[in-house]
Amino acid sequence: EHYTYVGHRIIIQESIEHFGAVVWPGALALSQYLESNQEQFNLKDKKVLEIGAGTGLLSIVACILGAHVTATDLPEVLENLSYNISRNTQNMNMHKPEVRKLVWGEGLNEDFPVSTYHYDFILATDVVYHHAALDPLLATMVYFCKPGTVLLWANKFRFTTDYEFLEKLSNIFNTTILAEFPESNVKLLKA
Repeated sequence: EHYTYVGHRIIIQESIEHFGAVVWPGALALSQYLESNQEQFNLKDKKVLEIGAGTGLLSIVACILGAHVTATDLPEVLENLSYNISRNTQNMNMHKPEVRKLVWGEGLNEDFPVSTYHYDFILATDVVYHHAALDPLLATMVYFCKPGTVLLWANKFRFTTDYEFLEKLSNIFNTTILAEFPESNVKLLKA
């Protein structure tokens, strides 16, 4: 698949083997939003963590916008994620992105100790759908969001569980809807 953001042509290799191996509507929406709102969300030299990075499109866009990016996902997705990020960011004058394993709710303090890791932005797209890992996902978001951290979450709302997750998130964070994309049922939230 080919995409163009911030004047760069991005080529993404998808895979049908895993959920994280296709480009979902939330990634397109948040990539477009970050490109169009660089004054409001200036990523230059900021530390950015993407959870559930999938194919890496959003992490690549964040790199192009000047961020120090750590793209994370499940172990079985990392090979394709690394390939896409490397292919689209090599030979560019930017911070070299990092790809790391992150299983929501597991080993957070061992793999990402609070004393060492602080992020300005947490990015998440289409991480909420009908699955059993919603509580560990919320715990992971809470773990990484320190005072001053901005969570940007874009999601295609499909199921009642999506709205239930939004309600839980809103009980913990000060949450605002930044944009809605009715053609794809995607909501973009800032927390």
